[in-house]
Amino acid sequence: MAQSDEQNLLNQAEQFRADYLAVRRQVGRMIVGHEEVLDGVLACLFIGGNVLLEGVPGLGKTLLIRTLAQALRLDFARIQFTPDLMPADITGTTIAVEVQTEGGATAREFRFQKGPIFAQIILADEINRATPKTQSAMLEAMQERSVTVGGVTHEMAKPFFVMATQNPIEQEGTYPLPEAQLDRFLFKLDVGYSSRLELHEIANRTTKADLPRINPVLDAARIIEYQQLVRRVLIAPHVQDYAVRAVLATHPDPRNGEFTGALTRQFVRFGGSPRAVQALVLGGKVRALLDGRTHVSIDDIKAMMLPSLRHRILLNFEGQAEGVTSDMVVNDVIDNLAAEVPGLPA
Repeated sequence: MAQSDEQNLLNQAEQFRADYLAVRRQVGRMIVGHEEVLDGVLACLFIGGNVLLEGVPGLGKTLLIRTLAQALRLDFARIQFTPDLMPADITGTTIAVEVQTEGGATAREFRFQKGPIFAQIILADEINRATPKTQSAMLEAMQERSVTVGGVTHEMAKPFFVMATQNPIEQEGTYPLPEAQLDRFLFKLDVGYSSRLELHEIANRTTKADLPRINPVLDAARIIEYQQLVRRVLIAPHVQDYAVRAVLATHPDPRNGEFTGALTRQFVRFGGSPRAVQALVLGGKVRALLDGRTHVSIDDIKAMMLPSLRHRILLNFEGQAEGVTSDMVVNDVIDNLAAEVPGLPA
């Protein structure tokens, strides 16, 4: 990269960081704590991916997403997933309407009536309470940014961002998300309980007459500009190879040999897909920009490994019986994967 190009990228990174922090401050007016979760959501927004938030009811998952929507000048829609929700309730349907012809006669024609999926920010609330058939209605929109109904493909507005929440699958009345749909989420973020001090602050903010006011600070054009900026950040071959080897380390395939960790060999059935490598690299690029750098480091990749990999690891029966979690497998990879190995592929 030429010196002038690098300086230009650094200047844009400075503006990106300023706008990022402005959005973060607006959301922070309503949300107490959960800094890592908020950073993960914002990273997905500026990458152009989708995010899944998991946690028991009442932890602020829906509030966080709704507040973020208020801080952005984008069209927002909330879809409340229930067992009786149908795919057409999400994507829309073709309906017959009466129209006047040039001769004054009345005729009928078919028109597509768009569903709530055609907003720019989608809150898919409690997505695992709908049936797998309805959940699958989101697949094309999440991956292709389009919806096909009646043989006609309808493009989504840009940017398009799905933020889904789900309750742990042990709870009654839920359906585990299919692996194919989980893979469409760039990150999966676990929302935990608030601390004692955070609970006091939540009570102070939400039990008074005046609730915090959220001001929009970013529009669609600026978000798209930043999504393109993220992809211009450089990554050295050995750093990208670390991301590749990290994903290979989640595969129990004996062909991976030295890369596969001990927990992976014993407890994992399937590991991360190629989308996991994309998530690691792009997440690392966002982290580099926020740190004022134009190059991704191995520490950036490590920081993205849990949200990028935890939902892409499928444990075998032994792993489930032993109480092993996907986070344990990822942490084992982080602790044991060599930073560099000789002989990078050509």
